[in-house]
Amino acid sequence: MQIHNIILGDYQTNSYCVTANEDAADCLVIDTGLSPQPLIDFIKEKNLNPIAVILTHGHADHIAGLNLLRENWPDIKVAIHVQDADMLNDTQANLSALTGASFETEPADIIIEEDGPIEFAGIKFDVMHTPGHTQGGICLYAKDDGILFAGDTLFAMSIGRTDFPGGNYAQLISGIKKKLLVLPDETKVYTGHGPETTIGTEKKFNQYLR
Repeated sequence: MQIHNIILGDYQTNSYCVTANEDAADCLVIDTGLSPQPLIDFIKEKNLNPIAVILTHGHADHIAGLNLLRENWPDIKVAIHVQDADMLNDTQANLSALTGASFETEPADIIIEEDGPIEFAGIKFDVMHTPGHTQGGICLYAKDDGILFAGDTLFAMSIGRTDFPGGNYAQLISGIKKKLLVLPDETKVYTGHGPETTIGTEKKFNQYLR
């Protein structure tokens, strides 16, 4: 698996362009940021073909690039968890109304309803529903590669905010402990904001998880 992190917009959202290997032309996008032009430029520069976007949750700083991606690649598929699906066209719920640039888009093509396998562009993940930052927040785990895309569920030395609508601190902590901290310590965690980390590091040092 080849992972390219493009940091987008004022909120410094980590958007990931992922290919199955270094020679693959098809790619998968994980989160689109608010201002996706650098992501679009990267995809075009590398002559990649984006098959799908998986959204880790429905906040504007992770979804607001969708319209531009869809304009550039009309056949691209969008996947989101069922409990965040309505946030794509709800400016209050996705928080874009707070930014002064309200965002809404067409419904997702693929609605994720439960934990289990998902595959695009030859890349396989296990979906892990980890509500608490939003009710439809998910993580994506690639066991064979030892990689977790955590969205805004887990950060290096921190966790996602729970003071937005749909947030629930106890729920978030429970999901992290039951689903994420049981993964191998060496699992590399790619977060929605900030630097990468590992499960072992967070188990040992993250003050929110003690």
